[in-house]
Amino acid sequence: MTMEANQQPEPVVAEAAPEAGEAGEAGVESAQQGRKDRRLLRAALRWGCAVAVFAVVGCGTAYGITRLDRTDVPGLATHSDGRWAYPVLVKPPLPAGSPGPNDDARNPAGAHYADLRELVLPAPTGATADASLKGTDGWLPTKTFLKEFSLAPDRAEVAQRLTDNGLRHITARGWTTADGTHTRVYLLQFDTGAVADHVLGDELTVNAAPIYRVRGGDAYEMDDSLPKAARVPDVDTVPVRETRPYGAEQVRAAYLASGDTVAMIIQSRKGSALAVPFDQTVTLQGELLS
Repeated sequence: MTMEANQQPEPVVAEAAPEAGEAGEAGVESAQQGRKDRRLLRAALRWGCAVAVFAVVGCGTAYGITRLDRTDVPGLATHSDGRWAYPVLVKPPLPAGSPGPNDDARNPAGAHYADLRELVLPAPTGATADASLKGTDGWLPTKTFLKEFSLAPDRAEVAQRLTDNGLRHITARGWTTADGTHTRVYLLQFDTGAVADHVLGDELTVNAAPIYRVRGGDAYEMDDSLPKAARVPDVDTVPVRETRPYGAEQVRAAYLASGDTVAMIIQSRKGSALAVPFDQTVTLQGELLS
């Protein structure tokens, strides 16, 4: 028999005394009735206690949720804003007594005295590395870098311009993230910061637009999604994005110059290349070069 929390057992009503011949049978029935009544009373007490416990626990849970941050409650955590989880970035140590690339007083040439291969942005957590950009001992052949340009005449012209400007080294890294974004980062080192500035502003871009068509993209415009606050001081930055209509993928690219080094960052993704990870990648690479 099911009892509600506030239901009381029915009172036991005394009956008339039994006849002498019926005493044994009446005693048995009376004992059975007493046990039944005690069971009902215990059930009622148990239900009452359960309701009281549920009420206390419910109030405690509600109070706890009001005291927690939204991200602490399972199912109520806020969604990621699209940033990638990069490892902690640490600049490689400079040789003893060597200045940084933007120390104009002690380093007028803008030389990077740290190993350039240690200045390439690492891949974010969970990304798949692009083995084609590994190079030999971390140095990439120029012909591999030139594959980023769509047209054969452009590749030949870029190769000649790099030679004319005394290109010293290229190092690179690439990866693909779970959302299908393919990233390539190239660092090109020249003799001085003046040469690097010239390559950025006259040989690869002009009027904040790329001169040569990057593989997978046809026409570009200035990418204004990169906030000014995200631009690294002393690092010239030219971000661009492919304009509509584009094909299966959209391309975003950025050209940076810091000291004697020019960086070229390219991201492509099916549908559209997302602004947040692109801006994040450009900023972090700029910080490593600064």
